[in-house]
Amino acid sequence: MNNQQVLLVTGMSGAGRSTAARALEDIGWFVIDNLPPRLIPAAIEDSLNISTHVAVVVDVRGKKLFEDLANAQKILHEKKLAVDILFLDAKDDVLVRRFESSRRPHPIQGQGRVLDGLRDERRILGELRSNAAMVIDTSEMTQPTLRSVLDKAFSVGNIEFNITVLSFGFKHGIPIDSDFVFDVRFLPNPFWNDELREKTGVDSPVQDYVMGQVGAEEFLTHVQDLISLAKPGYLREGKRYLTVSIGCTGGKHRSVTFAEKLSSLLTGETNRVRIVHRDLGKE
Repeated sequence: MNNQQVLLVTGMSGAGRSTAARALEDIGWFVIDNLPPRLIPAAIEDSLNISTHVAVVVDVRGKKLFEDLANAQKILHEKKLAVDILFLDAKDDVLVRRFESSRRPHPIQGQGRVLDGLRDERRILGELRSNAAMVIDTSEMTQPTLRSVLDKAFSVGNIEFNITVLSFGFKHGIPIDSDFVFDVRFLPNPFWNDELREKTGVDSPVQDYVMGQVGAEEFLTHVQDLISLAKPGYLREGKRYLTVSIGCTGGKHRSVTFAEKLSSLLTGETNRVRIVHRDLGKE
């Protein structure tokens, strides 16, 4: 069963579960949508006769849905079938706008507002989110971007450790799907250098300036060492997807430089690394 992989796809309503299900199907997964949890163990066992990669999509509809889910996970564990959880999330204001644009109610809002349904859903899904192998924040993602992320992370046959190195600006908020957050605002800001202000951290002059500052190279080395130290533990716990977020003030110079440098250092061996500059271009 070493080449078998089972994925439970869940998350907030409106965060992209349906897009994720279609994307996984397109890259070779056998996808079962909206299956009651009590039927999951038998369905997965049958499906593994068809495909080595099976994804089950579940949502918050149904009163006993997540009461039965713990039971299903226990049965699968007894059968020595490891299950990774993929959790799709987004900020509440984004989810509210998506529901308003679709003119559909939240599945559990009842007579209340969409926001009431979202708050109840977050409470119900809290434990699942904390146990997820990978959390994807789709707040600022288009559907093609989400599909691209899933393609890189879940391509059939992929046995690598997947690392997303994400640069961001603190003034735009800390990414909610971060596993590690590093702050490089201790370094001088190239914004105050007239020759560098309009350039970004992907440009060599900015990178030379940032990495030439006292402590920059040492900090980068320590970040790399910390990730390398933590990686074996994550793998032992069944976590193969890691998001490392690096922030500066606006997400244009220092964080972008460090994300570029760190991704280069981490690429190779058994790592699959992708880089995302979340706030580049927002200034």
